[in-house]
Amino acid sequence: MPLSEQAVQGGVLVRSAPHGFTLFRNNVGVLKNPNGQPIRFGLANDTPALNKKWKSGDLMGWRSIVITPDMVGQRVAVVVSRECKAEDWQFRGDEHELAQARWASLINDAGGDACFVSSPDNFINPNFERRLRGA
Repeated sequence: MPLSEQAVQGGVLVRSAPHGFTLFRNNVGVLKNPNGQPIRFGLANDTPALNKKWKSGDLMGWRSIVITPDMVGQRVAVVVSRECKAEDWQFRGDEHELAQARWASLINDAGGDACFVSSPDNFINPNFERRLRGA
């Protein structure tokens, strides 16, 4: 039986930490306060329009990397976003998934590390790894 999205998330959190990742669950949604006013929470959820265009990843955080000597030898934190899916997930390209893909592109285009993950064993983004090596 394939792992659920929740099981994939838990596995990614456990497996990624020893590899230098610091990730946190990014809950996104809207609740009403006692006066009936909507309270929005989560990244890229300031307004309904923003949330429709950009759907931030389930797991957000950073990855500490060492800059190469030709770049002063400083350690930096690279933004990491992981959109977790059930193990049997297949990209359908619906509006929701396209908004998630736009978020990943936004992060990657700025030099970050974002991708979809459908197994706790594939949390490493091969495209980011190639960029790190300059390939």
